[in-house]
Amino acid sequence: MRSLILGGAALLAACSTTPRLDLPAAPVAPAYPVVEGGVAADMPTARSLAWRQVYGDPRLQALISLALDQSRDLRTALLNVEAARAERRIARSPLGPSLDVGLSQTRERSPTQGRSDTYSVNLGLTAFELDLFGRLRAESSAAYERYLASETGARAARIALISAVATAYLDERLAAEQLTLTEATLADWRASFDIAQRLKSASQASGLDVAQAEGLVRQAEADREAGRRALAQARNALELVVGGPVPASLPTAISLADQPLPTQLEPGLPADLLVLRPDIAQAEHMLRAANANVGAARAAFLPRISLSGAFGGASTDLGALFNPASRAWSFAPQITQPIFRNGQLRGGLALTEARKSIAVAAYERQIQVAFREVADGLAAQATFANQAHVQKGAADAASRRLHLSSLRYRSGLDGRLELLDAQRADYAARQTLLSLRHDQLASMVALYAALGGGLDRPQSREDLR
Repeated sequence: MRSLILGGAALLAACSTTPRLDLPAAPVAPAYPVVEGGVAADMPTARSLAWRQVYGDPRLQALISLALDQSRDLRTALLNVEAARAERRIARSPLGPSLDVGLSQTRERSPTQGRSDTYSVNLGLTAFELDLFGRLRAESSAAYERYLASETGARAARIALISAVATAYLDERLAAEQLTLTEATLADWRASFDIAQRLKSASQASGLDVAQAEGLVRQAEADREAGRRALAQARNALELVVGGPVPASLPTAISLADQPLPTQLEPGLPADLLVLRPDIAQAEHMLRAANANVGAARAAFLPRISLSGAFGGASTDLGALFNPASRAWSFAPQITQPIFRNGQLRGGLALTEARKSIAVAAYERQIQVAFREVADGLAAQATFANQAHVQKGAADAASRRLHLSSLRYRSGLDGRLELLDAQRADYAARQTLLSLRHDQLASMVALYAALGGGLDRPQSREDLR
């Protein structure tokens, strides 16, 4: 009979109410869209490049290091890991017994016996639940998965922070270089305006020529104020993402045209994103936690067996408290079967199942977002290089036109209107070239982050266990 009871208990202990979880298939194409002029052969992968290899600008490297040290967002993510680790420890504690030791003295007085003292000491086991149906194990598993989710969330926050610093730095560089270009153009146009005024004073130019020259100057002055505002706001954004003021001792910035970022990255297959992207791993862990919560909600319908007991001694003489004759013990097993909870248990189960369905959708959605980000990045790297080359040719042509128009104007072959049009075209072409170079670099930053770049090394689920 005893062996039968032990065998039945072992069988019950092997039972689990947590449903088997089969991760849904990735709701994306098995390969990225093919873009003409795509990735060349033998290109490095994002996982093979540390962020210092990708961002070769010493000033940008220093800014990223500062951000990793003092960013409040990253600090919050790391503190969330500590909180999740503590929650996991709390969730695991019911799987083991809780023992307490107590020592007490009771003094009382009665009319018949007068005053008396009673001393007691005991070691107690308080309501230790035998987890026969896996409720406590499911709750502990859910806490563990949330802990893993917080860790992968911290790595995702690191990738996002590095990408945000690089993007903010490029924004600041664009604003600074556009302002420099505007100020240089304004100086040239003021000189042309001064010449037009002097020519008019000498009756060699009309009021129309002066008005046209003045219009360019005023437009450039307006652009300068807009550029100053854009630069101030870009620096504010950079300081926010870095987590503090930018030190004046940092290395000199490299221009956008000379930024040493890679021009192409090998993306691999969409299936690789399940390992490369910490945010996808985070969504997976949250799905596993939701699945474990379903198991805990199912187990709540089943009986609970708990054990309470105490061993110690009691005596009216403190010196005899530990004598054999003073020993006392108690043992109180208890089984509880829910009968009627007015829909509480069914509501709890329905809630956990709904949250699991939400977690499935969130997991699939995260995969789709990652796929779209990589696909966008691949489209950008396949087209930006040619576009930048063409735009560079357009800017060079506009500069040559301006030079020739200036010569023809000074020779009296062309009117001032042609010169002003050439000046406007040259200014616009160089502004466009700066914006295009910025967008090209920003797209590489985004692709590097989309492919999981920015970690010291790729980590999988097994690395965390």
